[in-house]
Amino acid sequence: MADVGTRCVQGSPCWASLMARDLDTACRFYGPLLGWDFGPGPTHMGPYVRAMVGGEPVAGIGVLQERLGAFPVAWTTYFAADSADEVAQRAREYGGTVAVGPLDAEKAGRLVIAADLFGAVFGVWEGMDHPGWRRHGEPGSVAWCELHSQQVQGSAAFYAGTFGMAAVERRPDWAELLAGGTAVAWISGRGVDPNSRPRWRICFAVEDVDATAVRAAELGGSVLQPPHDRPYGRVAVLRDVEGEEFAVSALVPAAG
Repeated sequence: MADVGTRCVQGSPCWASLMARDLDTACRFYGPLLGWDFGPGPTHMGPYVRAMVGGEPVAGIGVLQERLGAFPVAWTTYFAADSADEVAQRAREYGGTVAVGPLDAEKAGRLVIAADLFGAVFGVWEGMDHPGWRRHGEPGSVAWCELHSQQVQGSAAFYAGTFGMAAVERRPDWAELLAGGTAVAWISGRGVDPNSRPRWRICFAVEDVDATAVRAAELGGSVLQPPHDRPYGRVAVLRDVEGEEFAVSALVPAAG
């Protein structure tokens, strides 16, 4: 489904951004893998480009900046906010930590980078000239965002309180986050390594998961979980050339 470019409902994922060590290396990997072209983005935090599909922005890639602290190479899920400053304050009140911001990204918007009370990093985006991604759930764009954490209910309570979302428990190890009455993200505790840090995983939609996994290896990445079928589509978990994990999925068509 294509997004019309208006500001997303508060609490819904609206942008995905990779902080890489080398911008050209990242672009050479993701461009041919996901069919991306690249356009200029705000440079307030260093070199940054927007990934484009059909001329519409779907994600961003920037370069790690030492002045901002020791962040790993990582994809960050950004959630829409009516006020980044107010959401940042609530994140602190619910036990989270604000690492960057709130600060202006030129005229594009206002951002925050934070961690929830269990350490999962996420972003907050108050869109101005740039409300967020213009495509979602289409090949080359983000299909969904899922938090992997053993603390499912505590994590759900944090995001519900911070963004004013609704948290619906489907199973003890899985919860659904709703914004504006619509499911926008998931929290899963299934198969999570107890020694690993909780993290948000980005999943990109592709036409052919198996072919994408093969192509990732050809481009210098690797396959962490080979293509396999899940109730909502065929999925593979991949690693890019600098070691960051992400998933790809061929979505099951919605019933018409």
